[in-house]
Amino acid sequence: MSSPVLSTPPAPKVRSAGLVLGVVLISQLMVVLDATIVNIALPDISTALAFSPTGLSWVINAYTLVFGGLLLLGARAGDVLGRRRVFLAGIAIFTVASLVGGLAGTAAELLIARAAQGVGAALAAPSALALLMTLFPEAKERAKALGYYTAVSIGGSALGLIIGGMLTQWTSWRWVLFINVPIGIALLVAARRVIPETPRRPGRFDLAGAITATLGTATLVYSLVRVGSDGWSDPLALSGFGAAVVLLATFVAVERRASSPITPLRLFSDRDRVTSYVARLLLVAGMMGMFFFLTQFLQNVLGYSPIVTGLAFLPLTIALFTMSQLTARVLIQRIGAKALIAGGLTVSTGGLFWLSDLSATSGYSSLLFPILLFGIGNGLAFVPLTQLALSGVEPQDAGAASGLVNVTQQIGGALGLAVLVTVFAQAAGPGYDRLAAAVVGGTADPAVIAQAHEAFVAGAERAFGWAAGFLALTVVLVLALVRRRPRPAPAAATAAPVVEPAAA
Repeated sequence: MSSPVLSTPPAPKVRSAGLVLGVVLISQLMVVLDATIVNIALPDISTALAFSPTGLSWVINAYTLVFGGLLLLGARAGDVLGRRRVFLAGIAIFTVASLVGGLAGTAAELLIARAAQGVGAALAAPSALALLMTLFPEAKERAKALGYYTAVSIGGSALGLIIGGMLTQWTSWRWVLFINVPIGIALLVAARRVIPETPRRPGRFDLAGAITATLGTATLVYSLVRVGSDGWSDPLALSGFGAAVVLLATFVAVERRASSPITPLRLFSDRDRVTSYVARLLLVAGMMGMFFFLTQFLQNVLGYSPIVTGLAFLPLTIALFTMSQLTARVLIQRIGAKALIAGGLTVSTGGLFWLSDLSATSGYSSLLFPILLFGIGNGLAFVPLTQLALSGVEPQDAGAASGLVNVTQQIGGALGLAVLVTVFAQAAGPGYDRLAAAVVGGTADPAVIAQAHEAFVAGAERAFGWAAGFLALTVVLVLALVRRRPRPAPAAATAAPVVEPAAA
């Protein structure tokens, strides 16, 4: 993201600090909500636009991949072109893309709109945070503003599951996209009135780095999803893996030579920082898989309505928010980052392993404790993971380091979901698509419905087991690689800001 350590002139005067903070918080909420708000609507989207079970994951990944891939470029654009200007452009693109997505008549139209939403989010999110830092220069006010910002970022995507359920049940799945249109228009009007422009900084855009990183990751995700539907012998999937390797290798080569790289490779010279990036990637990979499969289990197998499905995740939201606040204010000073990360991820791993014992007759009571464990564990781990990612970063690299926290989060969600969808498809069996289509089309008899439910549960169990494996691997990496550090002093008001988990 744009550098949190700003060497800019004194902040320009604004009409109302409260209005500025409101614009920034609402824009951040809108961006993080869209990573999960469509989850509850996935069964309805699948029916309306004829998505296959494996292809359905692209409704999530088209957004997160483009968002994560262009995030650092968006931060750089704010520096060079002016943050207010780039923020307004991002919100405008996001709003138009939401309207187009809500009107989509085919799967391709929806996926293109979701990708365009990702472009808008990648421009708006880093500029919003940088504007907040510029316009709240005093330590006390900045700390208060960052507290609100972190709360919105942590709870936003979990709240998206609840709002998505309400909109899908009371209106239509299209309103999980349409809801952004009036909000986006209001943001554009308010931002033009209350947010001043920031000074531009001379510099160049690392377009080659952004393009190769985004295309390389997207190709890798596509190949993984293709394996889930067509097997490891599929020529297109194998060609995609080869292309992904070439593109990502090109990205590294570009970053080594670029005068203004979007990803300074020196950030990867610190072992603890690299471990924190990998840990976040794997953690979010498991989290997105849990949301994706558990949402469909609750609606398709247990028969829950969209709104009840959304409310089923409320305990996770409460646990996550409560534990993250407790960690930031108390536990990280008393226990230390390494122990909190390892302990929190162990708790989350236990919750996912518990979910891997699902059956077609499992009720919500058997899901509640795993959901709570997952929320508690993530709440313990996210804050120290963020601290570890930014510890020891030079001021000139603070923006890129903060941005990489979010990039690994978005890319981790997309890659993890692609892997888990592939695992699901292999375990559910080659006939699952046909069974699911019969159930969705309303032509299945009770025996076929039961067979489809059993196939789904078999695939979801395997996917949850793999997701738990992601987190277990993370625990091992943290224990083996992270150095034990002195416990931090009580949180300073000037601590480097970051966007907390968008996929919480």
